[in-house]
Amino acid sequence: MPACFEKQRGFGCALFFLAVGACMAEPADWLWTARYVVTMNPQRRIIENGGVAVRGDSIVAAGARTELERRFQPAHRLDRPDAILLPGFIDTHTHAAMSLFRGIADDLRLQDWLQNFIFPAEARNVNQEFVRWGTRLACLEMALSGTTTYTDMYYYEDAVAEVTREAGLRGVLGQTIIGFPAPDYKKPQAALGGTEKFLARFRNDPLIVAAVAPHAIYTTSDEILKASRALANRYHAPLLIHLSETKRENEETFAKRKISPTELLDSLGVLNGRTVAAHCVWLDDNDRRILKARGTGVAHCPSSNMKLASGVADIVKLLRLGIAVGLGPDGVAGSNNDVDLMQEMDLAAKLQKVTYLDPQVLPASQALEMATILGARALGMDKEIGSIEPGKRADLVTLRLDEPHGVPIYHVASEIVYSLKGADVRDVMVNGRQIVRDRKMLTLDEVQVLGKAAEYRRRIQASLR
Repeated sequence: MPACFEKQRGFGCALFFLAVGACMAEPADWLWTARYVVTMNPQRRIIENGGVAVRGDSIVAAGARTELERRFQPAHRLDRPDAILLPGFIDTHTHAAMSLFRGIADDLRLQDWLQNFIFPAEARNVNQEFVRWGTRLACLEMALSGTTTYTDMYYYEDAVAEVTREAGLRGVLGQTIIGFPAPDYKKPQAALGGTEKFLARFRNDPLIVAAVAPHAIYTTSDEILKASRALANRYHAPLLIHLSETKRENEETFAKRKISPTELLDSLGVLNGRTVAAHCVWLDDNDRRILKARGTGVAHCPSSNMKLASGVADIVKLLRLGIAVGLGPDGVAGSNNDVDLMQEMDLAAKLQKVTYLDPQVLPASQALEMATILGARALGMDKEIGSIEPGKRADLVTLRLDEPHGVPIYHVASEIVYSLKGADVRDVMVNGRQIVRDRKMLTLDEVQVLGKAAEYRRRIQASLR
């Protein structure tokens, strides 16, 4: 047999085996690869030159890029050799629609801010359309800074849910129940009825977890607090509440009830079920023991607590007790002014260090946990989101490493928490669907949203004269 024929036959065999290998490869909808894959799995594995394979709404594998390329035949690829790939950030407390009040009343104490500025502005401006456009603006900002799941407490929460699905984000969305006439419901009993309809409507939704959100002990009666807990438990839903945010809240509760706000909630049975308590600045050791015993998740809001001078929550003690603590930007109407969770990670770590006068407390790795897997656990969703593991929802983010502030890189967690910014987010996937590519939102019309924000600014300013 001529040598040339042997060569041709060998070449043909190689092509044949390549074809067979391709046929044997598992199908995948997406393969994302990056310089580093930060899994946040129980081993906190970081994979250099790694990738993540996605099928449908879920992760099917994470590993070395070359290994995944052999194993999978993806319909789509996204290759980011100069990026970090990690789970999407999880916001455990915000008020999304208040983005339209950004900066309306800065440099004030909480009660002054609420009573004299925010509540009047809401009474004059908030309706369903306001909530839709405010939520669109917030979703745009959140997605472009890497948040894939957010936790909301506001009014017209069914409209918030509709916009959240439109944006392609995941939301734990709490319908507010409050003890005075609100924009959507004028009485708390009506709010309870509306909340039950909201819970029923979004039951088993792939993106929306409907929640019950009594505002706080100082704005909601004991009877309504207990009814809120009963409603949440009936639907196996989370209950969201502000707790011990200010010294004044604690002092007034002690003066009237002779117990702390946490003890009050516990005595009413409000903590008996899935609960996320926001702020938790003024807790004592007994309060922390109660939260631990009840399995309550805590939403830490460092920017908000600093800006409103509410105090410094002792997060180190909470974490040492094993309490699940996530991060939240709070609202942007004056208590923070943005929804950037990368900023919250940085501030959370540094605030504990300067408070304890110890640079080793709350290290970067722990701050990153708070924005991902610990935040998921605070929400009771750590079996679904918060890490890159097979079977979990495909909520992914890439962070670029090709800007001057991103090089060189020695420690990946420190890079994320202390060096990179929300503006370094390049791509975002939620539930297996890419919603941001190359910093462009694929689901919302950015020009339209920003134009509407400008319109609302003029209306709101006129309403306050």
